[in-house]
This record gives sequence, structure tokens and C-alpha cells, in this order.
Amino acid sequence: MENLNKYISIYKEQLKKGDILIAYNELVKFVMKLRTDFIKSLSDHYSFTGILHGYLDFTYFYYSNDFLKSKKLKFGLILNHMEMRFEVWLLGNTKPIQQKYWELSKNTKWNKDKTEMPKYSILESIIVKNPDFDNLDKLIEQIETQMMKASDEILDYLKTLN
Repeated sequence: MENLNKYISIYKEQLKKGDILIAYNELVKFVMKLRTDFIKSLSDHYSFTGILHGYLDFTYFYYSNDFLKSKKLKFGLILNHMEMRFEVWLLGNTKPIQQKYWELSKNTKWNKDKTEMPKYSILESIIVKNPDFDNLDKLIEQIETQMMKASDEILDYLKTLN
């Protein structure tokens, strides 16, 4: 990459201002709280993994149940930093599994506008497009409701493939 020093200089400048660092840390803490709350409220539906940090692009955790595990699939609750929205992704445990389920779901409503498989997932569902981070309790409730709705809908679809 040309001019990497230039990009690093800009990066350092932005970090010194502090706003990006504060926002990123608060967003990660919020996703951690979501996971903790969901373990308490949804453990009868799903098991949850630890938080994963992307490259300032995504913060996420996986969740799954016996049905998904039997198909070598899992869900991800994703905070998409670039779009600043929450999404549910269906993912495969391996690339061949992802490719198999992409072929089976490329004509669904989730993939209707896509001509190729998403980079990291089989399908993606936007669940909260414009999160209000000034009302975290309401946002947690909204994310949980929409996550469960999207997950149930995707599971229902997957069960038709058997």
C-alpha cells in the first residue's frame, strides 16, 4: 500500500482527538451488554459465543441452536460500523457450507438484490437501521425483538429445505 505512513498519521490524529476512541469503546461495551442480556433472556433458544471485533468494521457475536448446529450453520448479531446499524447474518461453519446454503437461498428476499454471495455470510437481514444510542434500554429491546423475528423467519425458511 502506498502512503501507509500518511494513513497512519491521519489515524493517530483522529485517535488523539478522542472521539473515535470513545465511540468505538462505547459501541463495543454496548454489544457486550447485548450479549450478556441475551444470555440471560434467550438461553432457552440459543447459545452465544464471545464478542468478536472486526477491523473497525464489525463488532459481533455468534448464536446458534441444535438445529443450526446440525446443519453446520450459525447466526451472527452484527453491529455494522460503516452503516451504523444492526444486522442478523446467517453463516456457515465452512466456506463449502456457506456456498451450499448461498445456492439454496440466493433467490430469497434476503438476497434478491445480490448477484453474488456476500463476503462473510450466506444472507443478511437488517434489523435496526437507525439505532438510537441515546436510549439504550429501548434499543436493547428493539434489537432483541427484531433479532428474534429475523432469526425465526430464517429458521422457518431453513426448515423448508429439509
